[in-house]
Amino acid sequence: MVHETVQPSPRRRAEPLLQVAEQTYYRWRNQFGGLKADGAKRLKDLKRENATLKRLLADAELEKAALKEIARGNF
Repeated sequence: MVHETVQPSPRRRAEPLLQVAEQTYYRWRNQFGGLKADGAKRLKDLKRENATLKRLLADAELEKAALKEIARGNF
């Protein structure tokens, strides 16, 4: 009988190295699965830029509301 050496899957090898749970691995795979390193970096940069723009928009909306209150004389 020939014994075959069974290699662990890439996921099984990656989990201890990355110290992540199986659920995290699959979430990352679904999110970044088809991306190369430069694509994943670009996605991360875009998400960071989007978060910054959302904060700026929220600040602008808050200022606009404050100015409307001041214009009405409710300060």
